[in-house]
Amino acid sequence: MSAMTTARLAAWLEAALAIALAIVWISPLIFAFWAAFHTSSDAVNFKLDATWTLENFRTAWNGAPWLTYFLNSFLLVTSVLIGQFVLCTLAGFAFAQVEFRGKDVIFILVLLQLFILPEVLIVENYVVASELGIVDSILGMGAPYMASAFGIFLMRQTFKSVPKELDDAARVEGCGLLGVLWRVYVPAARPTYIAYALVSVSTHWNNFLWPLIVTNTDAARPITVGLSIFAAPENGVDISVISAATVMAIAPLLVLFLVFQRQFVQAFLQAGIK
Repeated sequence: MSAMTTARLAAWLEAALAIALAIVWISPLIFAFWAAFHTSSDAVNFKLDATWTLENFRTAWNGAPWLTYFLNSFLLVTSVLIGQFVLCTLAGFAFAQVEFRGKDVIFILVLLQLFILPEVLIVENYVVASELGIVDSILGMGAPYMASAFGIFLMRQTFKSVPKELDDAARVEGCGLLGVLWRVYVPAARPTYIAYALVSVSTHWNNFLWPLIVTNTDAARPITVGLSIFAAPENGVDISVISAATVMAIAPLLVLFLVFQRQFVQAFLQAGIK
């Protein structure tokens, strides 16, 4: 067997394996879509000629305050993203371009947060939220995630890659420290902001454990907690109705990705090149 034939065979096997893994990964989502548009018996038995229906979505929509859940999730991811942009930008710029005593030690302490799972701090976070009176609120759900160690590290690395000549030129023009940050570093980091926004929004839209603990009423619960309560066994298990609710819960992220997929891919590539 020639080297060219071996290379082609290896490439074919690699592609086949990638397709197989993709099918395995996406199969639960495919089944959720299938079940959402069919009755439970037709969905479980995979009747390909079964009639499609929207009744499951009507039943699911009438079974819970979904508009409130969606609004809460939107406010949660928006507030967290704004907080992360502000705090991570300021901290990342300080660690990248500002000289102060103990900078390296403090940065190492920030990076240590990457090794601590958020679940480990749930009790402490709940105590602090309770003392501040922000339990069962959007702020209570989002506050623990606004100072992101990953975001600070990402912005620091991005700002360190900005040419020093641009910084010097802005200072010659009379810009102060914050003026240089706003006019030079923030525009240069636009691809990184877009890539980080995608990760942040998807992460906190799907966050479940902390919102479950810190919320007590439907007025503050996000879509993930609302979906878990709606699908609880005591409410009755109907796989098709639950699948319809699941599709509604993930639809905003899917639409967001499909609409902005080119910008997302370009942002990740540009951020990676830096």
